[in-house]
Amino acid sequence: MQGFVLAGVSSGVGKTVATLAVIQALEDAGYDIQPAKAGPDFIDPSHHGAIADRPSRTLDLWLEGETGVRRNYARGEGDVCVVEGVMGLYDGDGSSTAMVAETLDLPVVLVIDASAGMESVGATALGFREYAGAIDRDIDVAGVVAQQAHGGRHEEGIREALPDGLEYFGRIPPNPALEIPDRHLGLEMGEEAALPREALREAAETLEAERLGDVASAPPEPAATELPEPVDATVAVASDAAFCFRYPATVERFRERGEVVTFSPVVGDPVPDCDGVYLPGGYPELHADALESSDTLAELGDRASDGLPIFGECGGLMAMSRSLTTAKGDRHEMAGILPADVTMHDRYQALDHVELETARSTLTADAGETVRGHEFHYSSIDVDGDARFAFETVRGDGIDGDHDGLLGYESLATYAHVHPESGAFDRFLEAVVG
Repeated sequence: MQGFVLAGVSSGVGKTVATLAVIQALEDAGYDIQPAKAGPDFIDPSHHGAIADRPSRTLDLWLEGETGVRRNYARGEGDVCVVEGVMGLYDGDGSSTAMVAETLDLPVVLVIDASAGMESVGATALGFREYAGAIDRDIDVAGVVAQQAHGGRHEEGIREALPDGLEYFGRIPPNPALEIPDRHLGLEMGEEAALPREALREAAETLEAERLGDVASAPPEPAATELPEPVDATVAVASDAAFCFRYPATVERFRERGEVVTFSPVVGDPVPDCDGVYLPGGYPELHADALESSDTLAELGDRASDGLPIFGECGGLMAMSRSLTTAKGDRHEMAGILPADVTMHDRYQALDHVELETARSTLTADAGETVRGHEFHYSSIDVDGDARFAFETVRGDGIDGDHDGLLGYESLATYAHVHPESGAFDRFLEAVVG
C-alpha cells in the first residue's frame, strides 16, 4: 500500500482539517483510502474514520517500535494511506512525525498556514526540506498544502514562491464550517462533530488529488512475524461514548487469538459472560450520572471481587475507582474495585510517552519487564495508604509520580494506554485463562 505523510510545520496549523480534506479529495478521485495517525492520539483518528469509513491506523515508534510500526501500517487496506502527523514535523523525542516518515520511507507533504504569507510559504518549505539534511535525517519533503489560502493572486504567489523540487498540492480555503470543536487539549470525537461533507468537498476541489496520489510511495515490506497461538478466552470490551479510546489493533489482536464481546456501561448493559474485561479510556466524567445510575459498574465490582480479571486504562481506571468527582465538585460512585478516589481538574495533569518497570507480575506484564505507553489525563487520584502498585515509573507521571498500575483483587488499572505491539494484550489474554 502506497502512502504519504501530511506534516505540520507546528501544532495548530490545521493538520486534521487538511487530512480530512485530502482524504475526501482522493476518495472523490477514485482512490480507496486508508487513514493513519502518527502518534498515540485517539481523537484525530476518530475523525479520519468518520470520513474514510475505515479505522485509522496508529503509528507510534515509542509504543510499537520500528517493526511494529511497519507491521501496523501493512495491516491497513486500500490504495493509498494518508498519514496525519503529530505536532510539527520534527517535534517530539519519542516518536516524531519525521521519525515515522523515515521508518516507513514515505514522502512528506507539509501543511503550512498561508493566511498571511506567499513567499514565506516557499521559504518555510525550503527550510524544512534542508533541515532534514542538517540533522542527518532521510526525509523527503515533496511539497506543500497551503492551509487558509485564498485563490487568485494569493494562490499564484504561493505557487511561484516554491523552489524547484517542492510541489504545490493545493490549498484549503478559509471556511468557518471547517473547524472542529475543542475538548480538553484535543478535539471532539469524529462521531460527535464530524465535519460537514459539503464543506469538505468544497475544500477537496481546491486540492490537486492526482498529484497527491502520484507522490505516494510504498514502504518496504515488514519482516514476517508469527502470531502467538490462539487461546480459549473471551474478552468483554466496554464500547460506548464513555469508553471510546482504544486502538483498532487491540481489538484485532483479541479477535485473532480469542473471542470478543462488547457491552455499554453507559446504557447499563449487563457484564457479558467472559474470562476478562477490558475498560478502555474515554470520557467517563461526561457520563458520570449514567454510569452511577446504571447497574453495570456495580456488577463489575461484584465480578471483580469474585476474581474476574479486569484491565482498565485511564478512563477505565477512573470507572474502577470508588468515586469520581467532576471539576464542578459533583461526586459520583463508581465500581469500587480500587482503593482510590478520582478528581477531575480544569487543566491536564499529565501528557507524555511513558515507560513502566514491572515490580510484580500482573495482567499485562511479568515482573522485571518494561512496558511503554502514553498518558494524557485531566484527573488526579487519591489512593489509600495500603494501595498496591504493579509498576514503577521510569518515564512519565503515572498515578502518584512514582508508580502506576493500581491493583484490586485480580484486576489492574493504569493511566498509561498501551498498544498491542507492546505485548501487553497478549499477556492479558494468556493471564485470563491461566
